[in-house]
Amino acid sequence: MTTPSPYPHLFSPLDLGFTTLRNRILMGSMHTGLEDRARDFPKLAAYFAERAAGGVGLIVTGGFAPNMMGWLAPFGGKLSWPWEARKHRQVTAAVHGHGAKICLQLLHAGRYAYHPLQVAPSRIKSPINPFTPRALTGFGVERTISAYVNAARLARDGGYDGVEIMGSEGYLINQFLSARTNRRTDAWGGDLRKRMRFATEIVRRVREACGPDFIIVYRLSMLELVPEGSSWDEIVAQAKAIEAAGATLLNTGIGWHEARVPTIATSVPRAAFAGVTAKLRPEVKLPLVATNRINMPDVAEGILACGGADLVSMARPLLADPAWANKARAGRADRINTCIACNQACLDHVFSQKNASCLVNPRACVETELVYAPTTAPRRIAVVGAGPAGLACATVAAERGHRVTLFDAADEIGGQFNLAKRIPGKEEFHETLRYFRHRIEDTGVELRLSTPVDAAALAGFDAVVVATGIRPRTVDFPGADHPKVVSYLDVLGGRVRTGPRVAIVGAGGIGFDVAEFLVHQPLVDASVMEVAPKTDAADSPSPDSPSLDPARWMAEWGVDPTFSSPGGLRRPEPEPPAREVWLLQRSPGKPGAKLGKTTGWIHRATLKAKQVAMLGGVSYLGVDDTGFRIRVDGQEQTLPVDQVVVCAGQEPRRDLFEALQAAGIAAHLIGGADVAAELDAKRAIDQGSRLAAAL
Repeated sequence: MTTPSPYPHLFSPLDLGFTTLRNRILMGSMHTGLEDRARDFPKLAAYFAERAAGGVGLIVTGGFAPNMMGWLAPFGGKLSWPWEARKHRQVTAAVHGHGAKICLQLLHAGRYAYHPLQVAPSRIKSPINPFTPRALTGFGVERTISAYVNAARLARDGGYDGVEIMGSEGYLINQFLSARTNRRTDAWGGDLRKRMRFATEIVRRVREACGPDFIIVYRLSMLELVPEGSSWDEIVAQAKAIEAAGATLLNTGIGWHEARVPTIATSVPRAAFAGVTAKLRPEVKLPLVATNRINMPDVAEGILACGGADLVSMARPLLADPAWANKARAGRADRINTCIACNQACLDHVFSQKNASCLVNPRACVETELVYAPTTAPRRIAVVGAGPAGLACATVAAERGHRVTLFDAADEIGGQFNLAKRIPGKEEFHETLRYFRHRIEDTGVELRLSTPVDAAALAGFDAVVVATGIRPRTVDFPGADHPKVVSYLDVLGGRVRTGPRVAIVGAGGIGFDVAEFLVHQPLVDASVMEVAPKTDAADSPSPDSPSLDPARWMAEWGVDPTFSSPGGLRRPEPEPPAREVWLLQRSPGKPGAKLGKTTGWIHRATLKAKQVAMLGGVSYLGVDDTGFRIRVDGQEQTLPVDQVVVCAGQEPRRDLFEALQAAGIAAHLIGGADVAAELDAKRAIDQGSRLAAAL
C-alpha cells in the first residue's frame, strides 16, 4: 500500500484546463545574475534542472526585460530577438526533462531601472534610484505593450510553458496602476480604469498572440506597503480585470522595493502575508498563489488546507534545498535544508552585481562547478570544530565517501550559531542546526562532543581540518577589567543577565544582534543577575520575539492586519524596549553602515523604534562605578550604565593549528579560525564545503 502523503494538499495536481501541474509548488522568480549573459545559460539550465528533479511543479525564471528600456541594469537579461529565444531552449529542455513546467518572467523595471534609459508613466524619480525616468509618450506606451507581446511570443518559441507578467513590487506595470506614480491625463492615466488599462492590454494581447494553451501568470500587487497605495477595492478591481483579460494564475506581490516595511527578511514571521491572498480568493475564479516567508511544508500545507490559496510560491527555500519538494513528499521534512531568509548570499549578492548563491547551500547557482563527486580514494579525516565551517566540511566530505570524525569541546554542535539562534528574528537558525544534526547521522560522520583534542590525538589521520572558530577581541580602555564590563558571549550565552541600562561597544553585526537581544529580553529585576556558566545557550532565558507572532509584528511595523487601508499601512506601534541601550562605535559615521545591503536598514529601523541611541565617532574614556565615560563630538559624558557589553571584533583561534604545524602535521584552516574579521557564516560554510569537495 502507498503511504499517504503528510501534505496531501501540497502534492495534489492542479488542472489548468489545457495542462496540469504535478503539485502546488511554484518556484518563484528570483534574479540570480545567470540570466544576464547567454554564456551562463548552461549554468542556469543546471540550476533549474536540479530544482525540477527535486520535485517542484512550476518554475518561474528571474526577470527578463521585454526591451532595453526595461533592463534592470545595462545589458541585463532581455528577450526581444529570435536568436535570444533559441538560447533559452537548453533551459526549458532541462526542466521538461524532469517533468516540471517553466514560465519566463517578463519584467520591465520602469523607474527602478538602474540606467539612464529608464522610462515610466510619469517623470517621477524613485527614492531608491539616482536616475529620473523619462515619461512614456502615448506611442511609447503602445510600443512597450508590443514589446511585452513580442517577448511572450519568443518565450513560447524558446520552449517555455508560459510567462509571468510582473505587475507588482513597484516595477513599470505597478507604476501605471498606482496614482502615486501615474500622473498622466491621457488614456493611460487618471481614474483606476485608465490606470489599469496598461496591465490589462498586456495580458489581453499576450493571450491573443500566444493562444489558449499558454500559461499566463500575473503577479498582482495585493499589498503595496507604501503611502498612497492602492485601496482594497482597487486591488479587487485589478484582479477581476486581469482575470477577464485572460490570465491563468494570479500570483501575490507584496510591497514595493521602496517600502519601509520588511517583507522577506528572517525577522518577518512565516507566512505573514498569506492572509491577503486568502482575502482575495472569494473575489476571483482564477487559482491564486500565496507567497513570502513560506519555507517549510507544514506552513505551505496549512495555507492550502484552510483554503487560503491554490498554490504556494517559494524562491529562496529552493535555493537552499533543491530537493525540498521530494523530501516533503517522502515525509522527510526534517532533512530539508531550510532557508533562513538571511539574504546574505542571494539578494545581497544580486544588489551588489554578483551572482546569487545561498548561505546554507553554497552550490546554489554553481551546480556545474561545485560538485560533490564520490571519492575514489577514501581517507580518514579529522575535523576539529562543529561550527558552521566544520559542519559543512565534515558532512560534505563524508557524503563523498571519506571516513570523517568531527570533534568539538562543547557538548552540542553549532558553535556561534547557538548564539545567533537566540537573537529575536533569527529563530530560523534553529533549523540549520536541526538540518546538520541529521546530515551528521545520514552521512555517517563520527561525532565526538565534549572532546578537546591536541596535536598528538590527531597524528593518525590522513587529513586534519581546523575549524576552531574565534575568540572575542579584548578592549584596552581604562576600567576594561571592571565588573561592569562583560563579553557578548556572557550575555548571549546566559552567563550574565544585564540590568536596565546597557552600553554596547562595537556596532558591527554582533553589536546590532546584542542590542536586538537586550531590547527584547525581559528584565528580572533592576540589578545584575549572575547565573552559573552554561555551555548550552538554549537553556538560558530567551527574548520575547515579535517575529514569531504576526499580529505583534504587524503592529510594530505598521501593517494593517485586515489589509483594507490604502497600501495596507497603519500607524506603527512599537512595543517599549526592555532596556535603555547605547550602541557605540569608534569609527565616525552611521552605525550599521556595513550591515547587509538588503537587511541593514531593517536592523537600524528596528533599533531606532526601540529608542536605542546609536553613536559613531566615540572615544572610550573609561568605566568605573558611576558608569561609562565617553567623548562624542568633543563633548564628554558619563553613561549611567549597569553593564558595558564588548562586541569589539574577534580573533582567530589557531592554537591547535600552530601546534599541528609544530608537530609536522599538515592541516587545513577554515572558518573563523582562518578569517575572524566578522562572524561570516556564508564564507565559513562555502569554504568548508569547497575544501571537502577537493579533499
